Amino acid sequence: MLWFFLIFSTLAWGIAEIYYKKGNIAHEKYAHLKTTCFVGIFMGIYALVILLSQGLLSGPDGFKNFLINIVRYLPVSACYIISMTCSYFGVRFIEESISDPIENTSGAVVPILCAIFLHQTMSAWTIVVVVIIVIGILGVGFVENTGKTDLKKKLGKKLAIWAFAMPFCYALLDACGTFLDIFYVDDASSTFLVGVTEDTIEHMANCCYEFTFFFISIGILIFFKIKGVKLFSVADPTNEEAIAHEATLTWYQKVYLQKDKLLAALFETMGQATYIFALSEGEGIAAVILGAGTVIISVILSRVILKEKLSWKQYIFIFIILGGIIALSLLGL
Repeated sequence: MLWFFLIFSTLAWGIAEIYYKKGNIAHEKYAHLKTTCFVGIFMGIYALVILLSQGLLSGPDGFKNFLINIVRYLPVSACYIISMTCSYFGVRFIEESISDPIENTSGAVVPILCAIFLHQTMSAWTIVVVVIIVIGILGVGFVENTGKTDLKKKLGKKLAIWAFAMPFCYALLDACGTFLDIFYVDDASSTFLVGVTEDTIEHMANCCYEFTFFFISIGILIFFKIKGVKLFSVADPTNEEAIAHEATLTWYQKVYLQKDKLLAALFETMGQATYIFALSEGEGIAAVILGAGTVIISVILSRVILKEKLSWKQYIFIFIILGGIIALSLLGL
């Protein structure tokens, strides 16, 4: 079953990346928040199923412990959720083929954090691989901001900086979340979570993260209500004809307008569902397959479905990053 879970999660997350790109339209100001909202709703539904099916609320203090764990796990949840929102903002303006490889370099940051804060020693090979990944990132950054691909010319200097910074924000925040997870899910006897065992600790942490995501979605809906933002509107605010057309649509036609965001949320949740089971059966190989596989699939699908065309220089540096991700994952086996 391990390989089924790994392949399913990799495919689901790779496909989700494509729908994230399709759904986050540049002119839609709050597209990233709408995507976050949809993902949170799907995550909340899935978390409820796991809570009830895995007996995580059993016992006299089951529900109380769950509420305590949501609060205790909040630093990790915040890192993951904010990182994903940054990613959704970034893909509004930059190619998925560039964004996803950079985001998945978060694995290179974790050993550095462990070395700084836990005084763990990085092997010589790990240092070499991290340097290779950094070279790849710097190369992509240089090419992306020069010549025909100059983001500053397309978006303006300020927005170009913000857009290109988002994949890096994702990588750093995701790495921080992974680092903090060490104190929560590595050992049931020393975890910050309460009322968990080795069999339930990963499910509990995952449900805490997903319910926090759901609560964030509720907060976003309240924010939209206050601001007068329509959740199922994708019309360019400067296009009066498009706005008038949307006003004539039925409710299900308006929902269909957000099909890409909804499909992204669905595939994200599906990948998350099988990811936990994959980790429980083989954490080392899971890191290799998921770390590199998702990037490979998203880059291929970006070329086939999104018709993204990068320069040969961009592809060289992307493959340098990808090679570094694979090498770093293999070193962790």
